[in-house]
Amino acid sequence: MTQLFADCISEILEYLERDKPTLHSCLLVNHLWCKISVKILWRTVWNFNSCNFSVLIACLPDESKEILLKNGINISAPTSKPPMFNYASFCKVLSDYHIKYGIERLLKNRQSNDSNIEIVAQEIYKLLMNQISSLRTLHVDLLSMDIIFTSYPGSKNCLKYLSELICRSNFYPEFFHQLSQICHNIQSIHVVFDKDISDGLMDLIFSQHNLKNLVLHQSHDHEVLTNIIPSLAKLPNNTLIKLGVHEIHDCIPLPFPKNLYELTLSFHYDISSEVTNDAFKVLQHVSFSNLQVLRFRNSCPKVKSLVNFLEKNGKDLRELYIENEIKFLDSLNLAISEFCPNLKILSTLVSDYNSLKNCLI
Repeated sequence: MTQLFADCISEILEYLERDKPTLHSCLLVNHLWCKISVKILWRTVWNFNSCNFSVLIACLPDESKEILLKNGINISAPTSKPPMFNYASFCKVLSDYHIKYGIERLLKNRQSNDSNIEIVAQEIYKLLMNQISSLRTLHVDLLSMDIIFTSYPGSKNCLKYLSELICRSNFYPEFFHQLSQICHNIQSIHVVFDKDISDGLMDLIFSQHNLKNLVLHQSHDHEVLTNIIPSLAKLPNNTLIKLGVHEIHDCIPLPFPKNLYELTLSFHYDISSEVTNDAFKVLQHVSFSNLQVLRFRNSCPKVKSLVNFLEKNGKDLRELYIENEIKFLDSLNLAISEFCPNLKILSTLVSDYNSLKNCLI
């Protein structure tokens, strides 16, 4: 009965995850409410402030505290009392950027230099990797700090059941190689592609047994996706691929993967309409059997080309976003109403009421 009551309270307080003031007030009710609230508040590092990092420092083992002191890093504990909970164990979402930023704020200008920030980060990661029983989401982005998550004691157990990974394509090869040996059930991988692709990234992707979402973003005018897209044919049919190609100048990487579920095309902001149309010339004739979400940003191809694309692919579209102003808008909206009967979300310009009415019928 006591456990049932605790489960009910936990279920209720989950609805307050984004209502931090109310959730903080629950800390004062009693020990049970306090523990449940703390678990929610400490779940993601994105919510951490300087106080959270001070508490983590207080939770460090003596060996780590000695390392900080030997390097002239003296961070006062928020209280002289020992921590009430094992706060580090509650964290389920880690981001190296947010940890670095949080440490910078904690150290302020007194001790804030790259060397000290990295030393503190190393000790915090040792604590987190050792205390977190099952990390849910890992966001790695920084190459400026020499942090290899898989090298810390306890990291294998911590990362074994990782379900979401967000990373850049040029992150440390050793990280990808080791993670592919530890994790085989990642459900969502989000990769931002730079000019270089580290060895081991594709092996990590293909080593997953239950990959449901693969999100690929090409930032800047690099054609790296052109080289890897053909290999994505090896993925299971139930893997939904979300592809974003940004800062397009003169070409769109083809062919696209067969499991393409979501496509975002973002053309360079000062690009001419002629180049935009040339880039879309081939794509307008390609059929995608699984495409359900389509977005255009900054620029859009000619209406005729887009209508051709919708005629082939509009039937299964659930979401369509066109952010910029285009000519012959009424013709496009009429085509949307004809070729996209299953749309749930439409974001486009309308010139008058009748144009909007035709889209909604």
